[in-house]
Amino acid sequence: MSKKNKNFSAEAFGKKEADLPQENSFYFGPQNYKLMLIGLALIVVGFLLMMGADANTVDGKYDPNSWNEGIFSVRRIRIAPLLVIAGFAVEVYAILKRNK
Repeated sequence: MSKKNKNFSAEAFGKKEADLPQENSFYFGPQNYKLMLIGLALIVVGFLLMMGADANTVDGKYDPNSWNEGIFSVRRIRIAPLLVIAGFAVEVYAILKRNK
């Protein structure tokens, strides 16, 4: 169907184009934006959980002769990457979700 006759119907005959209902021109709705913010928050929280003291710091000072086993904690190895991946999954879902 051509663009010229796209809105042609018996109901619309004789009405001005301004009187016809207009489609929403935005692809994303409010729910999409909320989901995007939730996904972004999950990603930020995941990266913040990965941060912490470096492997060779003792009391906040750099010491090349020490080793901190804290870099292998469950928080940094398991929980934080899981939150980052969940955040990216929420972002993809928010982008692909249709606006009604």
